[in-house]
Amino acid sequence: MSELLVEKRGAAQWITINRQARRNAMNDNVVFGIMDALTIADTDPEIRAVVLTGAGDRAFCAGADLSADLHEHDFSRPGVPFLRLVKQARDLTLPLIARVNGHAVAGGLGFVGMCDLAVAADHARFGIPEAKVGIFPLQVMAVVQRLIPARKLYEMAMTGELISAGEALDIGLVNYVVPAADLDRKVEWLLDRLVDKSPGAIRRGKFALRRAESMTFDEAAAFMEAQSELLALTEDATEGRQAFMEKRPPAWKGR
Repeated sequence: MSELLVEKRGAAQWITINRQARRNAMNDNVVFGIMDALTIADTDPEIRAVVLTGAGDRAFCAGADLSADLHEHDFSRPGVPFLRLVKQARDLTLPLIARVNGHAVAGGLGFVGMCDLAVAADHARFGIPEAKVGIFPLQVMAVVQRLIPARKLYEMAMTGELISAGEALDIGLVNYVVPAADLDRKVEWLLDRLVDKSPGAIRRGKFALRRAESMTFDEAAAFMEAQSELLALTEDATEGRQAFMEKRPPAWKGR
């Protein structure tokens, strides 16, 4: 059975890590498979959003599969595969949702962090327990340091202890926590609120937000001004204004 399932559901592409026996731990097949799936989604005009999840209800992703040697890679290429995937996900101009069906630990927490939005089942747990096996979650911390407050992030990294879904909600790591039986319903509810909006506006907006993260205020203000002027020239912007005046639903073209 494939270790990664990719399915188009309406205007969304669902990517499912399918390794329940290994608690959906990542290996090269999973990492490169997600990269391929994101590339396909980004070039499909019918896709408006992407959902990343794990099979079953025990684990979203348990991090790297310690039975596989993930440390052997071509050192002439900058970045290990995991970090190349994270960069690709952050550069993706489609909304990326983590459907957290179970525990998200180590690199699995990194997967949650690389997504734009996250919906979690209430039994899910989150953590970076690498210190318990003699390493430190440096790569994952680079991904989640903007999401988790510094004091809590250091505590999680140094103790290796997991936090509950409720705590993850409190610190802003996830958007919503629901009973497991309601997880798909909540994800679909969130998708419905995304896919009826202008795909052109979301693509340009997400691109601009990512680029502005590392800028000073003055740099970001100038950059955002230029991006706003470009966005106003799109067909979606024209259609949105026209539909508003005519009191009708917009017919987005994504351009």
